[in-house]
Amino acid sequence: MDFNVKKLASDAGVFFTRAVQFTEEKLGQAEKTELDAHLENLLARADCTKNWTEKIFRQTEVLLQPNPSARIEEFFYEKLDKKLPCRTTNGELLGQHMLDAARDFGPGTPYGSTLVTVGEYQKRLGGAEREFLQTSAVNFLTPLRNFLEGDWRTISKERRLLENRRLDLDICKARLKKAKQAEAKAAAAPDFQETRPRNYVLSASASALNNGWESWDFSDTAVSEERKLWSEEVDKAEQELRVAQTEFDRQAEVTRLLLEGISSTHVNHLRCLHEFVEAQATFYAQCHQAMQELQTELRSANGDTFPNAFSANPSSCPSPVTPELRAPTPGALQEEQRPATGARKARVLYDYDGHDAYELSLLADELITVYTVPGMDPDWLMGERGNQKGKVPVTYLELLS
Repeated sequence: MDFNVKKLASDAGVFFTRAVQFTEEKLGQAEKTELDAHLENLLARADCTKNWTEKIFRQTEVLLQPNPSARIEEFFYEKLDKKLPCRTTNGELLGQHMLDAARDFGPGTPYGSTLVTVGEYQKRLGGAEREFLQTSAVNFLTPLRNFLEGDWRTISKERRLLENRRLDLDICKARLKKAKQAEAKAAAAPDFQETRPRNYVLSASASALNNGWESWDFSDTAVSEERKLWSEEVDKAEQELRVAQTEFDRQAEVTRLLLEGISSTHVNHLRCLHEFVEAQATFYAQCHQAMQELQTELRSANGDTFPNAFSANPSSCPSPVTPELRAPTPGALQEEQRPATGARKARVLYDYDGHDAYELSLLADELITVYTVPGMDPDWLMGERGNQKGKVPVTYLELLS
């Protein structure tokens, strides 16, 4: 390994100098070069874009895949550059369980045949969900991830370079300022002859002749040399400042061009957002259509078998069932024969509007005939008024003997 000690020491020195400059700026002990307003606005807009893009990306991931373990698995597959195995959706898994259960219960039974129908539709919904997830990942998540892991990293790198160039520029400014102050102080220092009496100078000269020139204090020469050194230091600091200013201006222009590209990023993300909404609309439309077809098919298939299954063996389903499920269909209501016993008159206490075709609307104080139906919820009775039949709530009635 090529280990360059000089370069390492130089880099360490630059890093330390920048750290000192940064600390003094934070403490208010050093001047700081401010960026122009346009560049500051671009930086603020870029930070805002990055923060909200990151939040939208993370939350979209949660929406598409609520399981944290599955998201972690997808992350590792992506980092290892391996293809993620095809994962069965929950809808497809539920549909498969229903189909397996139907085989055990018997596909010829009412329950088994219904399980087959519902299971197939659940698998259909699961397939639509998988297609939606894949489309959303490609058209929406991938562009957001590319921005965060690609464009934003480039912007961040150039911003760090710009900050380093600014620190170097301020360091050069401070160095030039100190050099000019030292030069002015040296220029203001009086000459040796101006600060000593004439007799002192003459005696010092005679002493120097007697003792040798080595002991002579060349004060004038030292002051002149000091002024010359500080003048050279000022020239060197000015040259470094010009170089630092050029590098800072060049880096500021590069950073500005990258930041102005954020507008194009917004346009791209807007297009991706439209595609995401289109994918959602397609998925929900498929789900709605499938459920409507499933409901129609169930009503058609269970119009005769559903009430008969319960009336044949009411104890086969001991768990509570809602009144809507226990009530016979409108077609069955017309065919239902009133039991020979149990029919009685009832007075309606309050007005009642039926919520669906299975319920009978009532008017206060009217008389109707009511009776029970096997398997019906005890809070409901079957009511008759002329040729009209339907469920009526017991709490709205006063039963007459």
